[in-house]
Amino acid sequence: MEETIFTKIVKGDIPCYKIAEDDRYFAFLDISPLAKGHTLVITKLQNDYIFDLDDEMLGGMMVFAKKVAKAMKQVLPCQRIGVAVIGIDVPHNHIHLVPINGVGDLDFKAPRVQLSKEEFAETAAKISAAFNAL
Repeated sequence: MEETIFTKIVKGDIPCYKIAEDDRYFAFLDISPLAKGHTLVITKLQNDYIFDLDDEMLGGMMVFAKKVAKAMKQVLPCQRIGVAVIGIDVPHNHIHLVPINGVGDLDFKAPRVQLSKEEFAETAAKISAAFNAL
């Protein structure tokens, strides 16, 4: 199986704005975000379809995503952190965590937010610090 872009990110072959990682999961900013702070949570294990994960891995992924979402909520102005699993664009399971103020904020056909490298780095650092403090 060919490595996905996400596997290359986990290995460090492609740079990212990392939020957090442990031995099984990895979180980083989406570089084409719906909102500032839009984060992807993946398993380090390359697997295309999230519902093919065993129960322990899927449950652990959700617990990891919950901690990331709590960190995001602490530092980003929003009512909620929306959750979406689309699973079409990249053949590597991933959860989208998006700061939202309404259901329309999770429209993946909407224009994407443009951020500078500095804004990405600052946002990642803030979420990461909040994550590590939990």
